[in-house]
Amino acid sequence: MKKNIVITVERLYGSGGRTVGEMLAEDQGIHYYDKELVKLCAEESGISEDLFVDADESLKKAKLFRLGKGKYKGELLKPGHSDYVSPENLFNYQAKVLKNLAETKSCVVIGRCGNFVLRDYENVVSVFVHAPMPYLLEQAALKQSRRGMELREYVEKTNKNRAEYYEYYTGHKWERAQDYDLCLDSSRLGFDMCVEQIKSYLKIRFGDDVLPLSGE
Repeated sequence: MKKNIVITVERLYGSGGRTVGEMLAEDQGIHYYDKELVKLCAEESGISEDLFVDADESLKKAKLFRLGKGKYKGELLKPGHSDYVSPENLFNYQAKVLKNLAETKSCVVIGRCGNFVLRDYENVVSVFVHAPMPYLLEQAALKQSRRGMELREYVEKTNKNRAEYYEYYTGHKWERAQDYDLCLDSSRLGFDMCVEQIKSYLKIRFGDDVLPLSGE
């Protein structure tokens, strides 16, 4: 029986990292987790899905990132605790779900500080997808009605929020290359080649017979 492999993908907004993750999952016949992860977290904790979504937004609005007190340590608070539905405890449940996935199935996980939470797992490959600003703007314009400076400000703000979220919970810089197995420039490679590069790395690290990850 093949060992399950998890690929975590962090990405700059506009780089197409989510698309790369989706393409890889489809190519390998494995599951892809992004927003669906919230449902799993709700089932695990008994906490409403809406609270998991609201937690991320409340952090952005309150700028709690800058307090630097949210670093993930793994502790889970019990129901009835005054901070049971705090953003930090919700993140801890999210981390627990990620670990459950890493122990049970091959999949692709988008964002969620997956590379940090699963950093001690030998079966996890972490990827950061990036690109220069002109490319980010070009790709963002395909999904946004914004243009010009308004679009640039939106891209910069989105990536700033992602970086602050990551640093708040991990204590590390989001774009630090040392924290990833692969850093891919999608503007140079294109989405298809990004997928191929990840597959090539998987073969080098785990052996030629690791693919397909679905085990078929």
